[in-house]
Amino acid sequence: MSDAVHKGGCRCGKVRFEASGAPKFVGNCHCASCRKATGSAYATFVGFNAPQVTWVAGAPAYYASSPGVSRGFCAECGAPLTYAGENWAGETHILIGAFDSPENYAPTGEVFTDEALAFAYERPAKA
Repeated sequence: MSDAVHKGGCRCGKVRFEASGAPKFVGNCHCASCRKATGSAYATFVGFNAPQVTWVAGAPAYYASSPGVSRGFCAECGAPLTYAGENWAGETHILIGAFDSPENYAPTGEVFTDEALAFAYERPAKA
């Protein structure tokens, strides 16, 4: 995937992106903030270094969802697209559903599992 160009965009097509090279990660975020931002039980992100991501049509609008966090979305159709935060400076995390071929990205990790809904994450058994 190192030479790959990953393409996607919002539901209406007014905002389109390309991300070049291999993603840094693919993972599920279980935090309450991501649940509210996506309307889902958890959010699956594909992370890239910010310079890997280019907006090729339009650009997202941004909402400061919490201190140090900016979430990108399409101002026309409302589709959520990205996450960027001070804790991961220099990275752009793109929601998996925004990709043209989301089946190409399998999550390999889980974060903020302490906030996970019981049905959405099976906690490891205690030893």
